[in-house]
Amino acid sequence: MTVKTTLSFTDRHHRFLSEKVGQGVFATQSAAVAAALEQMMQDEEERGIALSALAQEIRARMETPREAFIEQDDAFAAARATIGAARGA
Repeated sequence: MTVKTTLSFTDRHHRFLSEKVGQGVFATQSAAVAAALEQMMQDEEERGIALSALAQEIRARMETPREAFIEQDDAFAAARATIGAARGA
């Protein structure tokens, strides 16, 4: 379903939309606005997924017993060795 609406843009935004339509990037200004909205919706969904995963990881780490903690130097030792080898150290 398509809904007709009226939108107002700054001169800058209108010029940008017109240029993109003129370049053939979008068929119409409406198509460009729809694409921008789709991108915003996708960004919001991905942000939600990332925040959920981060919250889950934090919860999992909070349940880790202290004796299972790894010292910082030990945790990054392999990465430092790899970087050092790549640098020729």
